[in-house]
Amino acid sequence: MDETYFGGKQKNKPARERRKNNRQGVHTMTATVGMKDRVVNEVRTKVVSNKSGPTLQGFVRDYAVPGAVLYTDEAKVYRKLGGEFIHEVVDHSVGQYVRGQAHINGMESFWAVLKRAHKGIYHKISPKHLHRYAGDFAGRHALRSLDTINMLKALTAGMAGKRLCYRALIADNGLPSGIRG
Repeated sequence: MDETYFGGKQKNKPARERRKNNRQGVHTMTATVGMKDRVVNEVRTKVVSNKSGPTLQGFVRDYAVPGAVLYTDEAKVYRKLGGEFIHEVVDHSVGQYVRGQAHINGMESFWAVLKRAHKGIYHKISPKHLHRYAGDFAGRHALRSLDTINMLKALTAGMAGKRLCYRALIADNGLPSGIRG
């Protein structure tokens, strides 16, 4: 399990926007949390409002089976999961990245692929639609070991009965769209 942020860095913004954000105390990056099941090679992601204990612990409880082994970095928010999970930690702050089976390299690799797509293909992923991009890449991650024909079969089967209408795409969900006014 791991977390990451998406969004523009303050240093890359025009001075007037940096001043406005500082006055309003706005944190302009969007937190996203993810978990990879090493057995079935499935990734789950969720865009979250913050990286607080209740938020991340709720994500773990929603997607992990009690008694599962949970590998995380040294973030303190996971310590309060109690005896529900077997929790192993790698401490990046002291240069520890792998300790036996304990590592979060799979999730960090997933984030690297998504962020490369963000910088190289999409260029702009608004907070409003970040969950769609993360979900898309989680699906691609699950299918990456299939050959082309089986991958296309799985993709078309997954599309059955689903569509995203333009009205739903542009509907207000309370998050900034990133469109300049």
